[in-house]
Amino acid sequence: MRRNGATLNGQLSRIISETGHTDLIGVTDAGLPIPRDVERVDLAYRPGAPAFLDVLDTVLAELVVENVTAASEIAETSPAILVELHRRFDPLGVPIRLIPHAEFKRLSLGARAMVRSGEFTPYANVILHAGVAY
Repeated sequence: MRRNGATLNGQLSRIISETGHTDLIGVTDAGLPIPRDVERVDLAYRPGAPAFLDVLDTVLAELVVENVTAASEIAETSPAILVELHRRFDPLGVPIRLIPHAEFKRLSLGARAMVRSGEFTPYANVILHAGVAY
């Protein structure tokens, strides 16, 4: 068993370990359609669990991120989630780019993987652009 206290899910751990610079990994709510050709890590086990921010924090504990993309609709529909995204990324100097939800879904087609939470908050989705640790 791993000791690092972060990712215990074997599939998610493998994906993070295999991710390279500029690869895309999505962390999503329970409703975002995940493209068929993108690897799905489905962590949802009931409505609301695990929470989007819990899943995001777990991924961020192990993944270097240089950019974040979210749907622009989050600002009006789920502003508390957007505040939490800024709380996590602003201190790191990681920009958050907001794009229309339809464009977000197109961008997800190129993701290495999408990690599905049980979140029921609309537009609680991000695409993380992997950075490098050096």
